[in-house]
Amino acid sequence: MSVRVMVVDDHPMWREGVARDLAEAGYEIVATCGEGRQALRVAAAVRPEVVVLDLQLPDLPGVEVARGLGASENPPKVLVLSASAEHDDVLEAVKAGASGYLVKSASQADFLEAVARTAKGDAVFTPGLAGLVLGEYRRLAAQPKAAEEGPRLTDRETEVLRLVAKGLSYKQIAERLVLSHRTVQNHVQNTLSKLQLHNRVELVRYAIEKGLADLD
Repeated sequence: MSVRVMVVDDHPMWREGVARDLAEAGYEIVATCGEGRQALRVAAAVRPEVVVLDLQLPDLPGVEVARGLGASENPPKVLVLSASAEHDDVLEAVKAGASGYLVKSASQADFLEAVARTAKGDAVFTPGLAGLVLGEYRRLAAQPKAAEEGPRLTDRETEVLRLVAKGLSYKQIAERLVLSHRTVQNHVQNTLSKLQLHNRVELVRYAIEKGLADLD
């Protein structure tokens, strides 16, 4: 089955172009919107799985739209597609619940890959922004014993968690650690169970909030 996607951007030509690229790549475009409040109303009706969201909207900031989508009954994954790579914009979007952040200068191939990974639950960032987000969260959230709080993870689970937080896919983690794809999946599932989390995006947020993210 194709992934249900909604595109939210206030520039009609850009919005239509993004929707067209996604449709040609096999995605089901369930709606396109040019305003934030409209997007929240429409999303409640059409229930997209992924929302491609611009931050600069005429009536409601994109971060508020992301926050509203995240509070819905069946929240979609949100991929921000913005012209801005400003520090504050990126951080606010992630805090509001965005799964990833891509700048509009990205290539079509990078954009389509980002949507595919977002749909699978990955946290996806334009190169260079992941380190920014992780570094800032470490500064804001790290406490003297932050990494020691919560359930105890094994060394291998912690190692896999660090790589998940860097945005690596299961395949990339398996290659990095010389493990099978299934073993990596098992480690992630065990970690999710221990931490009582639901998906990889929540796992990334846990890692950066607890100061476990590896920026090397």
